[in-house]
Amino acid sequence: MTVHDTSARQATPTLAHPPPAPRGRGTVTTLPRAVRRDAEAPRIGPVVSLRAVSFLLVVVVPVAVAAVYYLAVAADQFVAEFRLSLRTVDAPRVAPLVLFGGGEAHTAAATESQIVVQYIASRAIVDELDPALDLRRMFTAPEADWWSRLWLPASIEELVRYWKSQVDPFYDSAAGTIVVRVRAFTADDSLRLAQAIVAASERLINQLSARSRGDAVSQAQAELGAAEHRLKAALAAIHAFRDKEGLIDPGKTADATAALQARLRDELLKTNAQIATLKTYMHDDAPTLRMLRARLRSLEAQQRGLAHEMTGSAGGPATTPATPAQAAAPAPALSQSLDAYEPLEAERRFAEASYQHALEALDRARDNADRQHVYIESFVPPSLPETALYPRRWRALGTVALVAFAIWAIGALAVQSIRDHL
Repeated sequence: MTVHDTSARQATPTLAHPPPAPRGRGTVTTLPRAVRRDAEAPRIGPVVSLRAVSFLLVVVVPVAVAAVYYLAVAADQFVAEFRLSLRTVDAPRVAPLVLFGGGEAHTAAATESQIVVQYIASRAIVDELDPALDLRRMFTAPEADWWSRLWLPASIEELVRYWKSQVDPFYDSAAGTIVVRVRAFTADDSLRLAQAIVAASERLINQLSARSRGDAVSQAQAELGAAEHRLKAALAAIHAFRDKEGLIDPGKTADATAALQARLRDELLKTNAQIATLKTYMHDDAPTLRMLRARLRSLEAQQRGLAHEMTGSAGGPATTPATPAQAAAPAPALSQSLDAYEPLEAERRFAEASYQHALEALDRARDNADRQHVYIESFVPPSLPETALYPRRWRALGTVALVAFAIWAIGALAVQSIRDHL
């Protein structure tokens, strides 16, 4: 017994004052188990409590609040969906590169479809439908809960922002269709709102088509008016020339004068031949020769007169003027009249050709406008919903729980990492 007590007494100091371990690189100082337990014991309680409190605040409370709202407070929202497409009279022409590349053909209907989608999500349609539907009353119906309803008083900007959350237009480029989903707190309101959107879209497309057709046709009509004005001016200039010169067509008159000169030349040749023949067996003062010489002089005078009438040559007219007025104001030569008339006639021909081309262009513009007319084809019209699709309560509750737990887990890992570093 004595030996055992002594050994026990000797063992006690060794436990209370352990020999210091050598410190160096790679050495670890170990403490007795009891000492480690005493050092760690005071920190276990606060850490567990902090995690529990944080889990309660970050996860349990938000999930409980979301459950109360979605299961007991959130109002039902009915969805009215409709689908429509825009068509033209002409089939769209798709380029081969678009087919191989898999891209979208930029047709008139595709462009108008994008415009309709942007119009449905804009303030313009809100301003158009608000006077008839009273959108503020519709979005603050008694069936709506305090969170999902439109808060009054609401400005037009707030109304447009709320409109975008309730009306979802989408353009499916693969099928070339427009899909619109409309949410409201009653089935009747969702149906009325969807039908109003369809009617407003049709009015927009009709206005755009009428404007496009009017622009194309009006430009062609303007060109036709300019060509018609040019033709009228050319005809008026020709009419003034005819009144001034006393000639219907100087060109035809010149042709007739040239034909007359040719006949006179033939007569001169024939008369000269007869005189030469009669001189062989008649005296120079024979009556027949005197008559032929007189006829020859008359033909030569007529030839000089025609030459003067044609070109205004120095030969002068064959006969003296009948009145002093004619002698004071001689008629201009046909060559001068032709010089003044030919530009007028050329302008008339060009004006007629331009007018004809303008008429054809107007016909083509009207035909193209009729073939490119865009119209709405509502192949899935809006119908009255029977069951509320929103809110999706369990999905929303699960989303809240998942997000809250993820936030709490990330925060806990961050705190634990910081504590380990410290």
